[in-house]
Amino acid sequence: QLQLVESGGGLVQPGGSLRLSCAASGFTLDYYAIGWFRQAPGKEREGVSCISSSGGSTNYADSVKGRFTISRDNAKNTVYLQMNSLKPEDTAVYYCAARAVSWCPGHGVVGWGQGTQVTVSS
Repeated sequence: QLQLVESGGGLVQPGGSLRLSCAASGFTLDYYAIGWFRQAPGKEREGVSCISSSGGSTNYADSVKGRFTISRDNAKNTVYLQMNSLKPEDTAVYYCAARAVSWCPGHGVVGWGQGTQVTVSS
């Protein structure tokens, strides 16, 4: 499986912002759609957002629309998730994954990151 590395998580107050990064290790992200997922304690992993290989197509879960923005910089081999207006219910471990196709929402996963914790609390 391909290896991805997330970073940028942390503790933030409600209403605050964080930017997560997802970097590829040992391969190029150019050919893959990339998805962000999250898993809160006691809950199933859920899809948050996806960006196509070219960056021309994105989609978002209803719960984050208007607050989160996904983007990619293929020259830096990195995908980003800008998270604004964070809420306590956004607290979760966030994972990025390389989809088996170039389009979103896509299907299959050919590589996962190890996850980064996001905690939204006052």
